[in-house]
Amino acid sequence: MIKFLLMINKQGQTRLSKYYDHVDVGKRAALEANVVKCCLFRKKEECSFVEYKDYKLVYRQYAALFIVVGITDDENELSIYELVHNFIEVLDKYFNRVTQIMFNLDKVHIMLDEMILNGCIVETNKNRILAPLLALDKMAES
Repeated sequence: MIKFLLMINKQGQTRLSKYYDHVDVGKRAALEANVVKCCLFRKKEECSFVEYKDYKLVYRQYAALFIVVGITDDENELSIYELVHNFIEVLDKYFNRVTQIMFNLDKVHIMLDEMILNGCIVETNKNRILAPLLALDKMAES
């Protein structure tokens, strides 16, 4: 099960966080800081799977962004690794530039909600993930 997904820049600032399991707001900052320490300072040659407390962390770097997913022990790391890549492909298909992502986080949350429900992967088809956003865009145009 997926516990959380974080989008972090190279400076270690959290740009997007989505939690699928309850974590107190006060503990989220500490969790995110420790996750940044675990993942961002690793060498490129090192594995993209890290064990951290009760989680396994799966991360991928795309340009200046790191996507980090915290999962339980029984989740398949490679499937989450591919989910992250699929998520990036969906972002790339919808947005022209990375800067647009930061100004449209509501749309990124819609994408995540289409892909993941209560910590479980429910959709991986890019066209189906983008369908609600494209419908909203059409309504906004008219």
